Amino acid sequence: MTKADSTVSPSPLASSSPKAAPLLSGLIFGLIFGFLLQKGGVGKYHILIGQLLFQDWTVVKIMLTAIIVGMSGIFTLHRFAKVNLHLTPTRIGSNIIGGLLFGAGFALLGYCPGTATTALGQGNWDALFGMAGLIAGSWIFAELSGWTKRTIDTWGDIGKMQLSDLLPLSRGWFVCGFALALLALLVLIEYFNT
Repeated sequence: MTKADSTVSPSPLASSSPKAAPLLSGLIFGLIFGFLLQKGGVGKYHILIGQLLFQDWTVVKIMLTAIIVGMSGIFTLHRFAKVNLHLTPTRIGSNIIGGLLFGAGFALLGYCPGTATTALGQGNWDALFGMAGLIAGSWIFAELSGWTKRTIDTWGDIGKMQLSDLLPLSRGWFVCGFALALLALLVLIEYFNT
């Protein structure tokens, strides 16, 4: 038996693991995110509608907390060269139209895409309508993408910029200050709504 004959060929799973790792980590983090959304209560229709009516601030508190944690984590990792930032251009027209469509869908259904998935996972079958709308809307957007790139995406295109670019501060000071401001807002919301 030669040395070449005695080597064991790698299994198909071992050779595909580098490609499977991002999918697996995405699945794990998605499940954790969905679990936390459900435990936070934002898969419940009455909490989401309460937010739209300015009566229940659970959604805002969860979003502000996510922004503080995400912003602090991403910019800290970027500072130490552990992640790269991939900025997309700021396009005012697209942002306004997209925000209005998103808000209208949220108000009509009572769920956004993330909370609809959470609601479906906890057995709220009405979220299926939102999921169907999400798929239909994605298909329509893909079909119109050539037209939107030539028209709507050019309205107010100010390029790749961040809020920190608007102020005479370093990115680190901006992130710290913005995180503290959002934390103060969280405290105020909790104080006035308990």
